Amino acid sequence: MTKVLYLWTVLMMQFLQKLIVQMLRDWKFEIQLDEKLDKAIYLQIADALIKDIHSGRINPGDALPGSRNLAQLLKVNRNTVVEALSVLLIEGWLVSKERQGTFVADTLPNFKDVHSSDELTATIQRTANQHYHLRFDDGHPDTKIAPIGELARAYRQIFNQKAKWQMMGYGNEFGDFEFRKTIVQMLNHQRGMRVNEHHICITRGSQMAMYLTSQCLFTKGDYVMIENPGYKPAWEAFEHAGATLLPVNVDHNGLMIEEVSHYLKTYKKIKAIYVTPHHQYPTTATLSLKRRLELIQLSNTYGFTIIEDDYDNEFHFGYRPLLPLSSFTELKNYVYIGTLSKVVAPALRIGYLVSNNGDLIKNAGSLRKIIDVQGDGIMEQAVLQLIKDGTIKRHIKKASHYYKSKRDFMAGLLNKHFADKATFTFPEGGLAFWIVPHKAVDWSYVAGKLDSVGIQIILPNTYSFDKPVKGIRLGYGSLSEKELEEGIIALSKVL
Repeated sequence: MTKVLYLWTVLMMQFLQKLIVQMLRDWKFEIQLDEKLDKAIYLQIADALIKDIHSGRINPGDALPGSRNLAQLLKVNRNTVVEALSVLLIEGWLVSKERQGTFVADTLPNFKDVHSSDELTATIQRTANQHYHLRFDDGHPDTKIAPIGELARAYRQIFNQKAKWQMMGYGNEFGDFEFRKTIVQMLNHQRGMRVNEHHICITRGSQMAMYLTSQCLFTKGDYVMIENPGYKPAWEAFEHAGATLLPVNVDHNGLMIEEVSHYLKTYKKIKAIYVTPHHQYPTTATLSLKRRLELIQLSNTYGFTIIEDDYDNEFHFGYRPLLPLSSFTELKNYVYIGTLSKVVAPALRIGYLVSNNGDLIKNAGSLRKIIDVQGDGIMEQAVLQLIKDGTIKRHIKKASHYYKSKRDFMAGLLNKHFADKATFTFPEGGLAFWIVPHKAVDWSYVAGKLDSVGIQIILPNTYSFDKPVKGIRLGYGSLSEKELEEGIIALSKVL
């Protein structure tokens, strides 16, 4: 009797599984996908599902077909469906149940007209899904050549020291004193600056330095001039502190000083300007010497601070790298921000802010103590050891040759595949190219096409102030030559 019951149970389970599969196959999802729209295909799918949920055609608790079945139903690449479903999972419209499948959430988020929302696109870019096998970032280093082994050994050695117990307590909010002295020595000897250890605060990456600077410099009602196109995370830090942004356009010689002068004559509470003069982000342009001197003169005349973000100073391939604006002795008010993340690896969160404004540094340290108490003293000691034993210097030399060769390879690809489609700037440093198509491009459409073959690009609205700029920034440092060739050929075909 038990055996008969067992067989009956097995047969019923098989029957129910077939019934569920058949139900899923009969699932109707009416949507007209249009590749000519300026919205990527996976966004169209996500939006259509949201509307069906909102209208009640799909109800909370309803099961969705698997990504493979849904891809067959919509006649699209499965990766495109995976991306759409991932967006809905992140937004809270769907839930994933282990070994059961994907279901409409019982508690739904507020409905938004996602056709006019940039938030969804931003969410997708921030959560870069695993189906991409090739990503053009905005200029990340290649972690495969980072001196991770040397750093790990130095870290262990610090712990094995006899006086290790002395480092287990709280440290200085400005950073380890010896580490600060070493960074200061590097800035003075290699970048022409004249600072001491009391002019610097070590931070967890350059973004913390940006945040601390903003909080110490701006109050509500202040204005800050920014480059357009430019670096949005910095803009967000300024706005969070209460400042209003004034965009200044950029050309092949960098920041357009006549626009800076116009703002200064128009607005009374301009507190600062944010610039990336060495390799402008994202265009890679270098601010000309003439414009540097004009900007310094305006800063001294009107009393605003120059916030200089020197995010990739180490990687310069020309004969003579330009010194920072902050190295000019006549400049009265500056904040200089740098990072070691590109030198070693992005995961190493060590940055620094330097200023000739003693009160600003003091206030930055006090604020940093509130939000973070101190930095990673052990890691600072480990990096200090690599600096002193020459590991960092050797790595920078090796990495510079490596990236210069890769830059030249990338330039060859662009000359071959983009000659009749776009112009590009041959960068003297940094880890990215700036490419401007000859004709207007629908970048959302391009991104959707590349997405279908597992390639990701960063859309121009990521670094545009209002309307998207014409160009696009393609990082080459983290990709192999094979990946670069595949990506450039794919982008060329879409363009």
